[in-house]
Amino acid sequence: MFDALIRRLTAPTPDTLPQPDADLALAALLVRIARADGDYAPEEIARIDRILAKRDGLTADAAAALRARAEVLEEQAPDTVRFTRALKDAIAIEGRCELLEAMWSVALADAARDDMEDRLMRLVVSLLGLTDQQSAIARQKAAQS
Repeated sequence: MFDALIRRLTAPTPDTLPQPDADLALAALLVRIARADGDYAPEEIARIDRILAKRDGLTADAAAALRARAEVLEEQAPDTVRFTRALKDAIAIEGRCELLEAMWSVALADAARDDMEDRLMRLVVSLLGLTDQQSAIARQKAAQS
C-alpha cells in the first residue's frame, strides 16, 4: 500500500510529492515526533487527529484513519530526512512555519519535554529550512493553544 510512497521517499532525489502524499508524510512525521520519547501517549494521538482534521478538513474518523496509515508508514520509513525533504519541497516556507507549530503541539501534548523529542525537533527545524527563532515562536504558540 505504501510501496510507491516509500520508493519516492527513498529515491536519491525524491520528486515533489502530490498533496495526498504530502499530507501522509506530515502525518507520519507527527507520529514520529509523538513516538520519539518512547511513549506514544493518548494525548499525542488525539492531538495528531485534531491537527489532521483541522488542516485537511477531515472528519474525526477520516483523520484517525489517516493517522493509522501514517503509523504504518512511520514504521517503514527509513529516516526523518526523507519526510522533511518531501515536505520542504511540497510546502512554502509560511506553511512550514505552521507545520512546525503543529509539530510542537504534538511534542508538548503529553505535558512532558523529553530530550529525544527536543533533538528530533531541532533536526526537523533544520531540515525544513527554518530557524531556531521560528522554532521558538512556533513552540510558544503551541504551548499557548
